[in-house]
Amino acid sequence: MSSDNTRLRLSIVGVVVVSLFAALFARLWYLQVMDTGTFQALATQNRVRTVYEAPPRGRIFDRQGRPLVENRGYQAVTVTRFDIKDTPEVVTRLAALLGLPRPELEKRIADPRYSPYKPVPVAEDVAEDVVAYLREHSADFPGVEATAVAERTYPHGSLAAHVLGYVGEINNEELDARKGGDYRPGDDIGKSGVERTFDLDLRGKPGTTRLEVDASGRVLLPALSSSPPVQGDDVQLTIDLDVQALAEDSLAKGLEAARASHDRNTGKAFVAPAGSVVVLDPRDGSLLALASNPSYNPADFVNGIRPDVFAGLQDPANHCPLCNRAIQGQYAPGSTFKLFTAVAALRTGLIAPNTTFVDEGSYRIRNCRGEKCVYRNAGGRSYGRVNLPQALTVSSDAFFYNIGANLWFGGGPNRNAIQGAARDFGLGTRSGLDLGGEMRGRVPDPESRKKAHEDFPDKFPYGDWRAGDNVNLAIGQGDTAVTPLQLANAYAAFANGGSVLKPRVAARVLRPDGRPEREMAPESTSKVVLDPGHRSAILQGLRSSIARPEGTGAGAFAGFPLDSFPVAGKTGTAQVVGTQDTAVFVAFAPADAPQYVVAVVMEESGFGGAVAAPVARRILDGLAGHPPAPVQLAAGVD
Repeated sequence: MSSDNTRLRLSIVGVVVVSLFAALFARLWYLQVMDTGTFQALATQNRVRTVYEAPPRGRIFDRQGRPLVENRGYQAVTVTRFDIKDTPEVVTRLAALLGLPRPELEKRIADPRYSPYKPVPVAEDVAEDVVAYLREHSADFPGVEATAVAERTYPHGSLAAHVLGYVGEINNEELDARKGGDYRPGDDIGKSGVERTFDLDLRGKPGTTRLEVDASGRVLLPALSSSPPVQGDDVQLTIDLDVQALAEDSLAKGLEAARASHDRNTGKAFVAPAGSVVVLDPRDGSLLALASNPSYNPADFVNGIRPDVFAGLQDPANHCPLCNRAIQGQYAPGSTFKLFTAVAALRTGLIAPNTTFVDEGSYRIRNCRGEKCVYRNAGGRSYGRVNLPQALTVSSDAFFYNIGANLWFGGGPNRNAIQGAARDFGLGTRSGLDLGGEMRGRVPDPESRKKAHEDFPDKFPYGDWRAGDNVNLAIGQGDTAVTPLQLANAYAAFANGGSVLKPRVAARVLRPDGRPEREMAPESTSKVVLDPGHRSAILQGLRSSIARPEGTGAGAFAGFPLDSFPVAGKTGTAQVVGTQDTAVFVAFAPADAPQYVVAVVMEESGFGGAVAAPVARRILDGLAGHPPAPVQLAAGVD
């Protein structure tokens, strides 16, 4: 090998070595000089730990200031699973301190209800001497804390559960939706009801403590800085505790009575699995009660709900207790819909208040042959010659069948007059109530039928709207569906003279010291123009439905003080293929200056006048200041 080749190779190796050392020194210079701020920050983070203390959530009160949801404060011992996973001796020491068998303590630490992000409470209502010992010997109990805890409590159990809602740990989807907000993994958040709608008001501001720790993670006292948690604001509802309790109790008693009765057509006992009640003030849209049965206890969700309990609340065999039927249940309104059919017939000029029709117990569609062309009254009853007020009093289906058919055969814009009247009163759309999950309901028309056929041809084999559809619509059957809240709010609009109000469940947000933070004022969403003569004729029929012996609601109100507290209302019986009839009843009182609207819907329970009306009567007894009578099923139809 020549000396030139050797010299060349050594030169190449030298260049490579110099380049490597240059790159190394450049990187060292960058890390030590240019990027020193970043690493100083990371080093600070490694030795400073921020501890968050959850604030007490705001309380929830009824309209009179009585607590519906409160907080219970106590001292608890908590364990952070990650911090003790490699220190079994800590578990042994803690078990001895708490006076617990070690297996029991391990079981509590492993409780699946608690998040991996959150300290697990293993002992509650701990004595002060235990708390003091833990704080004085914190080095012997890494991962163990003694802390003040605020826990959600419900002094009235399951009362108003669907209104109040419940609290649970925030999930990833909820966390992503709140990026940039003051939410962290492991936080509690309102999951439903008022707890969810007003979560930002109720949750408060967490306390923070910045602690310095050494290389082994031990806390070096004192704390670098701290700020106490700030309790959330309170929410005062429009709900009245007494009216809510009366509504829930009356509904439960009504369902129990229905289950003890039998369907006269089949002889079978009514299933009566569920129902709902809405009580509101038609003057400002305030909800006084919103009841749904079956219900649940929000306390089951405190600190996480057991999987078997949660599964039971979602089980259709238990009739889905988490479902708020007052705003999520969708039902055919039956004859309670006749109010809107009457408005449509009067405003189009099809009938006048005193126009009569001879009710022979059935109605046959013109130019139609076969049994399917004949529509009968409930029970086949014949009422003879009736006008509008009388037809509402006895709930003459044939009278309203005739209206539905004539509007259809008349052609033009009047073909959709019934749908237009119903929508004017707020049916077929969400009311805007400040609770999540409200359903829209449905007011069918030719366009919606066509679309349903295109989307679901098996379920809707016919895409055209026929005279029979309009006949069914006129009495609240067919594809029509309303929620109990929609029905109550629509009757409230009629009761107050035409103002469709946005129902409200919250009256105001209060600071913890009781000072108002903001008010939720009544809000009108639209106005229905009602001719005074037309309204008077309809009101006469609704009053007579309760007061006259032949009225479909009269049996339920026998002995009620109608002279001093007059009631106007309408019964309804919704027929659903494959199930027993759903009982429906809506009333407002006092009839001449309404303060209350009561709507009752009871699934598979029979006639509205026989079953739902007695439940409403018991509630109105209480609202009128009388001792509520027992729920006694009445004889009646519709």
